[in-house]
Amino acid sequence: MDWTASSGKHKALYTIALEYIRNKTCVHQYAFLTYGVILEFKEMQLKPELIEALRRVGFVNATEVQSEAIPILLQGKSIIARAKTGTGKTGAFIVPIMEMMSGSRKIEALIIVPTRELASQVSTFAQKVGSHLHIYTTTVYGGASINVQMQSIRSKPNIVVGTPGRLLDLIKHGALELDDIKYLVLDEADIMLDMGFIDDVEEIMSYTPREKQVMLFSATMPKEIVKIAERHSVPGQMTSITVGEVEDLTVSTIKHYYTIVPARLRFSALLAYIKTYSPKKAIIFARTKYQADAIHRVLVSQKYNAILMHGGLTQAMRERSLSGFRGGAQFLIATNVAARGLDIAGVTDVINFSVPEDPNVYVHRVGRSARMGKEGRAMIIAEPLEKRDLQNIMDYANVDMKKIELNLEPFRNLHLPINENGGFKRRGGGFHGHDRRNEHSRPHGGSNSGFRGNRHRKDQR
Repeated sequence: MDWTASSGKHKALYTIALEYIRNKTCVHQYAFLTYGVILEFKEMQLKPELIEALRRVGFVNATEVQSEAIPILLQGKSIIARAKTGTGKTGAFIVPIMEMMSGSRKIEALIIVPTRELASQVSTFAQKVGSHLHIYTTTVYGGASINVQMQSIRSKPNIVVGTPGRLLDLIKHGALELDDIKYLVLDEADIMLDMGFIDDVEEIMSYTPREKQVMLFSATMPKEIVKIAERHSVPGQMTSITVGEVEDLTVSTIKHYYTIVPARLRFSALLAYIKTYSPKKAIIFARTKYQADAIHRVLVSQKYNAILMHGGLTQAMRERSLSGFRGGAQFLIATNVAARGLDIAGVTDVINFSVPEDPNVYVHRVGRSARMGKEGRAMIIAEPLEKRDLQNIMDYANVDMKKIELNLEPFRNLHLPINENGGFKRRGGGFHGHDRRNEHSRPHGGSNSGFRGNRHRKDQR
């Protein structure tokens, strides 16, 4: 059970532990806060202007990972923090970085992220908080003008957030120098490994000073990532924390469901789920961009407010899609480009149009719902041949899924704008098609089918 700092006894316990850590030269793994103490930022001995900046953007209470990580980082220690998706990891490194910054106009913090969307999200939070503190953040990623990004770096920001490919481009152009880096963050590092970025990440780290704090945050922690973080940290300065139960990869406030239907009735099942559960705000994940296009066409034909986002769209179009979804659209249909790191308020449901090709993909998809302690639902539409894949997900994520039976009858004879292969019809017709491309394969690298592979890697540079 979580303790809160509103209790005098628990507050006293935290104060004693914090003072102990502040007066010690070494912080040991699990040295304190192993009881899930939740704090207010004002209790962390942060500077008043930072507390006020956080309050202005709506942050008063820290999450559990923030309560554990921030005091350790304020001691100048490097950290490997494993925490579930949706627990507030971004604030766990942005807050201490802004507390410790010197205030000089030079790049002191580098935050490396796997995708453009996550780069934009992290930067937005840093800019909101930093605007009250005269701390400036710039964002760099592929798909945008490198000349504009070079100009933003010449303006001497304090923090640079970027994807590995573009960061390396800027370094090799001589536009980005990392000699003054004091704080280096690897956010969602395991996905950078999956996407094939890990060599780029290590090369980027080689340009930074030896004396720096390394902050590694992720929901899962492959050994390769841990070794890189340790290799580029000061010996003896690395602390590891795990927030929550190691076995549980998803938050407990998500309810997991699945239904099994013939492949030709996937669209019927999707519409029946929407009719039955009336999701207020849902992300529907497709395996490919072609499947995503078909789902979007079907929902629009049924008069739903649906937005489309996948790697086949330009960066500007993807940003407009996210803006539209945040602004009130009921559905976002996406490939895995949206599965990691995005924090969109109010997502109640995550619907997997087919069984994810990898259990880890499921974990990060469903993490878009039930964020910051809220409740959510996760749904998989499976066909009979995918029962084993369902069990693999349940075993990997340590979750119990409830099978539900949906009433498909009202949706069996709809005239849907798709053909037998999931493509678009030129004229009316009533076939319940599906996208058979990669339908039964489990590739580690389609252009939008998973997190691995060179084409996906290029798309995120």
